[in-house]
Amino acid sequence: MRKIALLTSGGDAPGMNACIRAVVLTALHYNIEVYGYQHGYHGLIGQEYRRLRAKDVLNIIQRGGTILRSARCHEFKTEEGAQTAAKNLNALGIEALLVIGGDGSFRGAQHLSNYWDGQIIGLPGTIDNDIAGTDATIGYYTAIETAMDSIDKVRDTADAFERIFLVEVMGRHAGFIGLNAAVASAADQVLLPELFKDSENTVTDILAHIEGVKARRGDSSYIIVVTENLWPGGVTGLAEELNSRSGIECRPVILGHVQRGGSPVAQDRLLATRLGAHAVEIARSGATGIMVGEHHHQVVTVPFAQTWAERKALDPYLITIMESLFDLLQRP
Repeated sequence: MRKIALLTSGGDAPGMNACIRAVVLTALHYNIEVYGYQHGYHGLIGQEYRRLRAKDVLNIIQRGGTILRSARCHEFKTEEGAQTAAKNLNALGIEALLVIGGDGSFRGAQHLSNYWDGQIIGLPGTIDNDIAGTDATIGYYTAIETAMDSIDKVRDTADAFERIFLVEVMGRHAGFIGLNAAVASAADQVLLPELFKDSENTVTDILAHIEGVKARRGDSSYIIVVTENLWPGGVTGLAEELNSRSGIECRPVILGHVQRGGSPVAQDRLLATRLGAHAVEIARSGATGIMVGEHHHQVVTVPFAQTWAERKALDPYLITIMESLFDLLQRP
């Protein structure tokens, strides 16, 4: 193997740079040239690339974002877009393409494989941790840390004014950040897409729980963690409804893209380094159409289709812990 290419696609995640660094240094160890495509699949269609050398990845392991930039590309989803990408890869003499991204990025890789004969290997980079076949995705641990730190700060002001605060975290279709951040910050309640049923019963349950908490510990702060796009009207709408029905001041806090930024924590740096290095090893073996992940602290490979074939489950024991804490707080 002489040449490989690398790109980051979709939403950025802390640790992507650490993964880029691992890929480049491992490839150079085997005298393989590495080319980085800018702006994800957009760069692949526009032949926007640069050769990556050791100096290009110096001191990037601690940086958030991605030095290759990222983007979502609708043009790439077409037959013409994939054919153009394949032509560009062949023109550059690329033998393997490594894609760092999430579900959409892997579907794009699978789409490209219909038009390009080279090897394609995926690396799971998404804060949502919604990729099946790997215990964690690059950026997930940092997103939890960021959310937890923000909730801790909200708790300080909530305690000062004895208010209800609703903290919205990312995780449009998956509650991994929400559940883990809620447990780590001792939130009073958490609303997750995997467990959400209907708005009316949920409001009734929340109000009952608030009354139980007040009976046990008097007027105090109350923190609810809510995943994005879960509630009709968003957390602002839920805050208004709770305020109206409880008579307690309720404030929404939307963390938004702050969860994507910042320096990656050690767990994400280590995960990204392991997966990046192993992806090059796998490429040298001739593998294609797979994602490199981690399961039970062991590096594994998973076919692309399997990464989205089934919904990744939340930790049932963490859910039990949260529910048990809720019951305890409601006791008189």
